[in-house]
Parts: sequence; C-alpha cells; structure tokens
Amino acid sequence: MEPAHLRRAGLKITAPRLKILEILANAAVRHMSAEDVYRRLLELNEDIGLATVYRVLTQFESAGLVTRHHFEGGTAVFELNEGMHHDHIVCVDCGRVEEFSDDSIEDRQQEIAERFGFTITDHSLTLHGHCVREACPYRVKRG
Repeated sequence: MEPAHLRRAGLKITAPRLKILEILANAAVRHMSAEDVYRRLLELNEDIGLATVYRVLTQFESAGLVTRHHFEGGTAVFELNEGMHHDHIVCVDCGRVEEFSDDSIEDRQQEIAERFGFTITDHSLTLHGHCVREACPYRVKRG
C-alpha cells in the first residue's frame, strides 16, 4: 500500500500515518493489534504514542484502508484491506490465523441471502478450531 492511498482515502499524509501504514504493509504477520504496531514503533525508535496508534488505526478503518477483526481473546487486530475478500480460521489453542477463500461458501451465502430477501453488503466468516496436524509448529508443547 502506498502513501497515495492515504490521500485517496481523504487522509492527510503525516509521518505517523506513513509509519503505521509501512509497519502494516511490511509485517511478517497480517493481523496486528494496536499494541503490536506500537511495540514495532518502539523497536524502530519512533516517537509515536499508543493513543496515536489507536487513533490512526481507527481512521484507517473508517477510510477502508484496514479491516478490524476480533478473533480470540477479545483483542482487536487489523489487516490491510487489499481488496480481495477472504475468510479466516483461528486456532483456539495458539491463536494462529489462516486466511482462505472458497467460492462455494460465497455462493451458498448469496443463496441464503436471496432466500430471505436480502442483498449482502458485507460479511465476515471466522471459523474456530483446533489444529490437528501432528507437526504443527504453532502448537504449544504440553509435557
């Protein structure tokens, strides 16, 4: 995502907005909490407070630049809105989030909406479960 996206979204280009946008765009994980962004700013020796991070993320959400999710633990996480719809599956043990797209699920949701006389304007699907892979690198070792 480029700085021009800020201007197109009606937001003034400021140093905090640019830095937070850069952190979200370059993050190793796609879903970051405000606290995650703030910790990364501290690592980079940036003088941007947590309140500013929350305010900027809320502005980004209102402008459609990021999407807010509430997965496990009640903490809001944000991901850049790159225009492609996807759904999520979350491990209830470690909180790992995987993204997926499935045309048959999307078609079925459309059929259900039509049956009830609705036009879908937006939706969010999050599945929760336990990873069953034997060699899952995210699983907490129990001993």
